[in-house]
Amino acid sequence: MMRRRIFRVIAVATLCFLVSGFALAQRGWRRFPNIEVDRNGVPTWEIDERFQGDLFTFARVRYESYGGGGGWAVDYPDSDLNFSLRLQQLTTFNVNPNPIIIDLTDDKVFDYPFLYLIEPGGLYFSEPEVEALRRYCFNGGFVMVDDFWGDSEYENMRRQLARVFPDRAPVDLPLSHEIFHSVYDLKEKPQVPSIGWASRGSEAQLQTWEPARDGSDTSQVNYRAILDDDDRIMVLMCHNTDLGDGWEQEGVDPFYFSEFSVKRAYPMGINIVTYSMTH
Repeated sequence: MMRRRIFRVIAVATLCFLVSGFALAQRGWRRFPNIEVDRNGVPTWEIDERFQGDLFTFARVRYESYGGGGGWAVDYPDSDLNFSLRLQQLTTFNVNPNPIIIDLTDDKVFDYPFLYLIEPGGLYFSEPEVEALRRYCFNGGFVMVDDFWGDSEYENMRRQLARVFPDRAPVDLPLSHEIFHSVYDLKEKPQVPSIGWASRGSEAQLQTWEPARDGSDTSQVNYRAILDDDDRIMVLMCHNTDLGDGWEQEGVDPFYFSEFSVKRAYPMGINIVTYSMTH
């Protein structure tokens, strides 16, 4: 059974102090894991050697297929670096400043209780990936699925998870679920569009969605989960939202940072990680 460690997390009243003297600029191209990542101004920090065994590492899933989705490397490495930094700053988690990329079929996947999987709109799991993901989740692992929009992309992800969990169907999580309140007490389910689709109207008129490739309605955000026998979330699907862009693009535009990074993407991300590490 995978070891899961409980961390004490400090809830802060606001994220506004994140506005600092450095801007984390976006990159328009992808780097791969065998190339050293340029942190592009994201600061690093010392790891307390006494707590090496309790180090949280942001682990991104690399998968083989692409199909109609953007692929596993979307928003990499900026979102992973920025989120790790903010988790370190805003909580008492002992966070690794260097996020990693891992394959589901890598035996080391069991060293990482939290996995991040992005852009699964065209994903197709190989049979080894299906078996590996099933073993990982039933051994205590948690997978966050992010940034897929519309009915057809959701249906693709649902079909893939049905291969992994043939006897379990996704359930809609109500706003009362603890994952929306584990650190930040969220009053609505956060929806974050990519920076190019974010409107600049009043808060009541914000466009918080982006169009789907299939033309279906994406105005409603969905948080759906695959649960184990104890109702623990094993897979969280963040559908019709792009939390990763809220992390990646935090230093690009003050409006987007204030409305989507500070108010939505970081609070929800921190809630998700906290839930994953305490259940």
